[in-house]
Amino acid sequence: MFRTICAVLALALFLGGCAAHTTYPDVNRQRMATLPYCYAKFDATLAWDVKDGGPGGIVVDGLLQNNRYVYMDNVEVWVALVDAAGKTRARSVAFIIPHQLYQEEIAPFTVRLPVSAEPGSKLRFTYKYRGSDGGDDGAGGIGPWMQSFDAKIPATL
Repeated sequence: MFRTICAVLALALFLGGCAAHTTYPDVNRQRMATLPYCYAKFDATLAWDVKDGGPGGIVVDGLLQNNRYVYMDNVEVWVALVDAAGKTRARSVAFIIPHQLYQEEIAPFTVRLPVSAEPGSKLRFTYKYRGSDGGDDGAGGIGPWMQSFDAKIPATL
């Protein structure tokens, strides 16, 4: 009798854990829809907000969604602050966790830049990854890919 009760409790815990995990992507999807800035291409969608990071700094807080591949591996999001003259003033990176980002999965990233944004500055985003179309024989590997784009910085942080 005791074994049966323990087995039922263990099963309830395992199933409850799965149910809690499946709601997490919905939270990311809802948050992605509320972020003020967005960039979408065939492979990924990035959404973000730019905030004051304290004395002499800014923070780019966002989400990245895998739109194309069975999974993306080793995803990096680089953000650089480029001044009006085109000079890079600061650059930093966020490594996406989990290690593999499956199709339609969304993961957060945060990049801190230790400089203030001056008028006319922009953010230069570069995201890198290794894409895979799946397959156990290794034939689904797409290889390394990277994409870059510029975005305006809001007038007020």
